[in-house]
Amino acid sequence: MIANEPTVNQPTAVLPASQIWQWRGHPIRFQTAGTQGSAVLLIHGLGASSDHWRKNIPVLAEHHRVYAIDLIGFGQSAKPAPGTPPENPIEYRFDTWGEQITAFCQEVIGEPVYLVGNSIGCIVALQAAVMAPQRVRAIALLDCALRLQHERKLNWYRRITFPLVQKILTYPPIGHYFFSKLAQPKVMRKVLLKAYGRSEAVTDELIDILLQPTQEPGAADVFLSFITYSKGPLPEDLLPQIACPVLIAWGTADPFEPFAKGKALADFPIVEEFIPLEGVGHCPQDEAPELVNPMLQKWLAKHAQLSPV
Repeated sequence: MIANEPTVNQPTAVLPASQIWQWRGHPIRFQTAGTQGSAVLLIHGLGASSDHWRKNIPVLAEHHRVYAIDLIGFGQSAKPAPGTPPENPIEYRFDTWGEQITAFCQEVIGEPVYLVGNSIGCIVALQAAVMAPQRVRAIALLDCALRLQHERKLNWYRRITFPLVQKILTYPPIGHYFFSKLAQPKVMRKVLLKAYGRSEAVTDELIDILLQPTQEPGAADVFLSFITYSKGPLPEDLLPQIACPVLIAWGTADPFEPFAKGKALADFPIVEEFIPLEGVGHCPQDEAPELVNPMLQKWLAKHAQLSPV
């Protein structure tokens, strides 16, 4: 079931429509724009939402049918407590989000799509392509999460200390207190100024977009459930299983996912191109849309010619 909602505060005359789709009994918000061309699905990163693509949706929609989704647990989508309901529990893991994306592609889009992800949204895109390769035409990864806190990537010292920190955060009073301190405008601005290579891109609008969902019931439990999880797939686990072409772009100033480590992903045969984004940080689609939008338009046009729908 899909219901329409109003969309406001868009930067151009090409206004995406915000809608609700029901998945596993939960309302999922997505945005869509464009009436022609191939289908493109944009997947946000940790703590973000489809609004993180507000500078990209109208431009890409000039020639494509663009969708941007709020993963369950984020944005304006439902935030059920981890492990509920008992008969069909939600766990905030990549296989859950991969299932969400493949179901959305089948039920809402109805044809093979191009997936574009940022940060953990890249892992979600790769997971979805592994689960349902017939639904994915190609994938673009923007500063893919390397998951450097994964148990397989910790040195001996952090293998001892990091699980202790995670265990402490699973204690609700401590975890919720930590989240409440993080979900403050001043703290959010400080984090974003570190994440973004261009400080002028850290605006009040961006902070409001990221902070608003943190005030909703269940937001803290979603966040804590994920950050205390150090298992699951790594990009280097998923890339060898991918059958479709992969484009990677990476901000050279990304402080969270080091450029040199990201460039190593270009060694996988399925990766057709690796594009450095000079001076750009962790979220290039929002920080440098004048670089990302033409890059994606060129990539989409190339593959539309190679394999038309």
